[in-house]
Order: sequence, then structure tokens, then C-alpha cells
Amino acid sequence: MLDAEVRDRAETAAEPPRPGLRLRPIPEVPSPASRPDPPEDEDDLAPVRRAIDQSVHASVARMTAGLSPAALAEAWFDWAIHAAFSPGKQATLVMKLLRKQVRLAQFAARSAVLQGHAAPCIDPLPQDHRFDDPAWQVWPFSLACQSFLLTQQWWHNATTGVPGVCRAHETMVAFAARQVLDAASPSNLPWTNPVVLGETVRTGGANLVTGLLNAAEDALRAAEGLKPVGADAFPVGGAVAVSPGKVVFRNRLIELIQYAPTVTAVRPEPVLIVPAWIMKFYILDLSPENSLVRYLTAQGHTVFMISWRNPGPEDRDVSFDDYRRLGVMAALEAVAAIVPGHPIHAAGYCLGGTLLAIAAAAMSRDGDARLASLSLFAAQLDFTEAGELTLFIGESQISFLESLMRSQGTLDARQMAGAFQLLRSNDLIWSRIVRDYLLGRRQPMTDLTAWNADATRLPARMHAEYLRGLFLDNDLAEGCFLAGDRPVSISDIRVPVFAAATERDHVAPWRSVFKIHPLADTDVTFVLASGGHNAGIVAPPGRKQAHHRIRTTRATDRYRDPDTWIGQKPQCEGSWWPAWAAWLAERSGPPAPPPAMGAPASGYAVLGDAPGAYVLEA
Repeated sequence: MLDAEVRDRAETAAEPPRPGLRLRPIPEVPSPASRPDPPEDEDDLAPVRRAIDQSVHASVARMTAGLSPAALAEAWFDWAIHAAFSPGKQATLVMKLLRKQVRLAQFAARSAVLQGHAAPCIDPLPQDHRFDDPAWQVWPFSLACQSFLLTQQWWHNATTGVPGVCRAHETMVAFAARQVLDAASPSNLPWTNPVVLGETVRTGGANLVTGLLNAAEDALRAAEGLKPVGADAFPVGGAVAVSPGKVVFRNRLIELIQYAPTVTAVRPEPVLIVPAWIMKFYILDLSPENSLVRYLTAQGHTVFMISWRNPGPEDRDVSFDDYRRLGVMAALEAVAAIVPGHPIHAAGYCLGGTLLAIAAAAMSRDGDARLASLSLFAAQLDFTEAGELTLFIGESQISFLESLMRSQGTLDARQMAGAFQLLRSNDLIWSRIVRDYLLGRRQPMTDLTAWNADATRLPARMHAEYLRGLFLDNDLAEGCFLAGDRPVSISDIRVPVFAAATERDHVAPWRSVFKIHPLADTDVTFVLASGGHNAGIVAPPGRKQAHHRIRTTRATDRYRDPDTWIGQKPQCEGSWWPAWAAWLAERSGPPAPPPAMGAPASGYAVLGDAPGAYVLEA
């Protein structure tokens, strides 16, 4: 009887379903051994286990500067396995190795015949200045230099172009190999660096003594949480951030600064600047000769600036949307009240530009027409090609960082700075070690380097949402990013856009910034300036060797890819600031008397002098 019932059920299940008839599957009774474990919320020890995992991950993250060992191991195994099963690639690498050994042997022979003045067999990359000194052209140091450069080139060939390796893993393996090679460079060792040897002979070893004292001083200042040597010469409000103005609004996240006019008549449309909160705002108001704020006020603009508060552990649950609401939108409310009846030119820098674009898209979605234009400086909206920062973005990496941030409440400034320094280890780590500790020479502090040392923290929840939603999932470019619990689309932005990028930006590569063209359904004026992420944006008129390219693409124009765009635009000498000021002026009304400072009747009384209190918080 039982066998017949089982056979009937099997035959019924094998029959195709009749139209309009839904068969209900016969539930299976699991055996005791196959029954699932109770849900975690029914397990009293689940929170304890999660806390243990988080504690272990956070402890390891502190030792590895926030890098996930699992992510590094995954990338290495991907590369190693595919390399092991690629005999053609292996043969190519063997042939390259043999050719490089022959080239090095020929160079050594020529050096012996010509007494060390042979032409090099390989030149450093344009951005590599470790071997610029003529002393590196003298044997035996020339042989060490050439051997290192050939080895570096071979390892680049070995870590790239392996069939089957994921692009992200390839980039990570190549990056790791470059870090090891940079550390082993002959320029970093006093007995293989001819410049250091020459200085040691000339000073009788005094340079090494001075370098040792410099190293001890830097270690002591770092342990005590002090700024680097020389930064005290640029006090905030004394040498930098000195443009006159008033704080006219304050909440838990921002202070809003209104700058005093420097001309008798100003454009009626105010300019609101949104800097990134991973930096202090005064990068746009450095010493007077490098101040974008001072330049704009001299051009007849009423300028407002957001100054972000430096968060602490108590702010761990501040969200990305909180920064939009309490930052951009609160500032827009204040500016609209102080300068009523006029649309606002909004400008955002770096992450502040990304946030501003999200706010602008949400405003357009909601029918808010208070913006006159949108300017974005080194700001990305599509993160699929976000440069080498993507090395630190992945499920394993973000999970690792989340454990670290949850344990602290914030991402510490020094932990964040370590990742940026690794991206440019030659310039920011090893060259500094050689200069400060082996040669005993301190590089003079500038306003920009002093600002760079005045870093901030990031709230845990906000930074996790930023990394996952923008970098990892690219939700903004795909129209899935939420603002006010509803998705936004950059294509909704209808005001004209001015987008600035820089040629050597390792944080926001210019081709990534260029992707605003297919995303925004409006006129886009794109400028590509010389310099890097910071120095290319802080580029006042009169700076030597500054140049830029600029072009306006109408909403009805056909798309040009970045390589076509750069090939069609000639290079213009000088700073890009005047081009932006002219662009703003074209979209502004005739000059009129400047507005009053603040609006007490509307609840925006003057609270104090610029640069305010938040920028002074450590």
C-alpha cells in the first residue's frame, strides 16, 4: 500500500502541470540529523560570537593599516593559480628575463670600457625621480640603478596580463609587488645611494646624526598626537583661513561661513561651497595668495562655505543621508534666507562634490529649483574606474574596515592617511625617509602640506554606506542610491554643470570624473587641469607651468569618449580659476550692493568670526 502511494506521487510529480492547475509539493519531514540550526536570534550566544569576530578583525586591521589579509590572499591565489596554468605566459617571462640579463650584462661591459659613462639600457618612468641625481650615472651605482629598474619592469610584466586573472586581483597583486620593490630600492639604503654617501663624506656623518634626531622627533610627535614639524607656522585663522567673514549658522554637523565682500558691488546669485568632510574646509582658503575664497570675493561673488565638524565616537551612527540633510540642505536653507529671491551657485570638492550632486538630483526629483548651477571639483559620480583606491574596496576589505570602525566609532585620520600614502609610497614615504632621515634635510612646510596634516575622522555608519553604496555597488550611477528613502538619478539634474578634474589625480582619476557626461542630461563644461588631486584644484592665477583644457558639451551634443575629447582640445596656459569665474559670471545677474551678514530676523544671526570653532577641533 505504501509503495503504491509513493509510486502514484512520483508519477504525479513527473506529469506536466495542467493549465490553471498549480501542484503543491509534498513536504518532506527532515530527519533529526538534517534539521537546521535554530535562527541566530534564538541563540543567546550569537551576539557574543559576533563580538569576538569583530574584535579579532579590528585588532588585525590595526596591525595591517586596515588592509584585509583575506583580500590580499585571495588576489595572490588567483594570480598564482592562473600563472601556474599559463605555460605561454611563463615562457614569455623567461624570455624577457633572459633578454634583460643580456641587456644588463652589455651595460656593465660598456660601463667598464667607458669608465662608468655608458648610456642607460632602461630609463625610469616619468613620475619616478629617485634616480634623477647625476651621481646615479656613475658606476657601480648606475649598475644598481639599471638592475633595479629592469627587475621592476619584469615584475610588472609578471603580475599583469596573466590570462584569467580578475582585473581587481591583478591590480592588487601588481600594487603589492610594487610596494615590496619600492621598499627594496637601492635609493633607500645609505650604502647603495650615492647621494647619501656623498653627503655623509662631505659632512663627516653629521647628516646621519641629524636624520636620527629627525626620526626621533617625528616619532615623539606622532606618539603625542602633535602635528608635523613646521605645521605650527600655519595656524588656522592666523596664516591660513584668514579671509574675513562670519559664522551665520551652526548645527551638530556644520558651521556655515559667510565671507565679507571685498568689492562694492557683487553678483546677486550667491556661491555655496561644499568641501569634503575627509578634509578641513580651508584647503579652499589657504594663505591669501592661494585662497579660492579670496579670489571669488575679488571677482564680485558672495561666498558661503560649509565647515564640517570633526566627528567623534559618539557620532558612529551618523548616516550619509544625515550629511545631505544637515549639511547641504541645511546650508541651502540658510543661504536662501540670507540672500532671498536668488538662485544659488553650488560648488562641491571631492566627496563634497559627490554629496552635492546627490543633493542636486534629489532637489530636481522633488521640484526644488533653488540652484542656478552646479560645479564639481575632482568629484566622481560613477565609481567603476575610481583608480587605485579600489584596491581597498571589496566585500572582504569593507567588512574588515567595518569591524575596525565599529570598535572605534570612527575611521581615524592616521588610518585613512596610511592608505593614501601607500598609493604614492615613492613620493610620500620613501623619498621623505631618504630626505629627512638619511640626508638630514627637512623639506620646508607649505600651507598645503600643513593643511594635509590637519586631517579629520569619519563616522563609522556614514563611511560604510559611502564605501558600499558608491564604491562597491556603484548605486549612484545606476540610479539606485537613496536620498530621503527614495532613489535619485543624476540624469534629473537640469542646471548647467561645470566639472573640473586634474591630470595626475590618484584619488579621482580624470577619466572617472569625465563620466558625468553620459550621466547628466544637461550642458556640461569640463576642464582638465594640470597637477594632482589637491595642487591641481588649488591653482591660483600666476602659478608657473599651470595649464588646462576646457570644453562645453551641450545636452544635445553627441558623446565623446575621454581620449577623443583630450585629442580635440588644445592646451591653454595658466590657471583654470578665471575660466570658472567667467562661467559663473555668464550665469549671474548684474552686480548689485552686497547682502547683509546673516539674517537675524530669519533665525540666522551672526554667531562669531570666521573661520569658526569646528575647524579648530582636533
